[in-house]
Amino acid sequence: MNSTSLKRLRAGFHQTLLRTILTVNGDGVPSIADRSNRFSIAVASKVIERIGIPLEHVAKAAGQTAGNSFEATCRSFIDDAFHKLLHLRPGEWSVVHVGGRQRSAIASFEQYAHLEDLARILSDHSELAASLGQEYTISPDVVVFRVPYSDEQVNQNESVVDDEVAVKTPQRAANSVVPFMHASISCKWTIRSDRAQNARSEALNLLRNRKGRAPHIMVITAEPTPSRISSLALGTGDLDCVYHFALPELIESVADMENSEAENLLKIMVDGKRLRDIADLPLDLLG
Repeated sequence: MNSTSLKRLRAGFHQTLLRTILTVNGDGVPSIADRSNRFSIAVASKVIERIGIPLEHVAKAAGQTAGNSFEATCRSFIDDAFHKLLHLRPGEWSVVHVGGRQRSAIASFEQYAHLEDLARILSDHSELAASLGQEYTISPDVVVFRVPYSDEQVNQNESVVDDEVAVKTPQRAANSVVPFMHASISCKWTIRSDRAQNARSEALNLLRNRKGRAPHIMVITAEPTPSRISSLALGTGDLDCVYHFALPELIESVADMENSEAENLLKIMVDGKRLRDIADLPLDLLG
């Protein structure tokens, strides 16, 4: 069977994880598993068997280290895959990893540029800061953005705009040079209840605090336990979709366990269009 470029990129994504943070310790516990949960360990072990050979007997990376590495690896995959699709979505695109939890980074984008002014005002008025809290601060893990179109691009086929028409839209570089956030992607190496709520809170803040079109709001996870994935995937209104780093392998691994409750939960999430594979994400960005 011929291998498509997306298949190769997906396999390379897995191999990078297997060489770094997707490991198995001396007790046979995968780094994505909950060591106190036998089902989590068994499913994670089967997923790893299906995608490749991990580094064995390696100490589990600290949560922050694993999280940062997962974010960077996801960014690389999305960047490589999405740029193979630009003939379907022309423009000057970038995929960046917002490292170090730069809470001011979101103000670099058109929909959220006003938050910089808000932060400046609140720094001078502590009573307002106490009232508003930090709900306006948002720090995505990975951001996909596009710069405004030049008039040469807009007028490529015929004269569409000039100095007298469409003079307010920020989509024209003649009116604004601030890039648009196309997608905010949260990367969760594993999911615990507190992490799930953080992702939802950031999603709601992105929606509430925007001026203009909302970006895609997505989550990528390597969590092996369907019930924990469902804490993010089920429900609508805040997240576009949750993407698993190895969904077909997860479905097969859960089926091996003959756990009907876990199988049915996965089916509900997949059939309900709330859970997809990492390879689906770059194409979903075309919307």
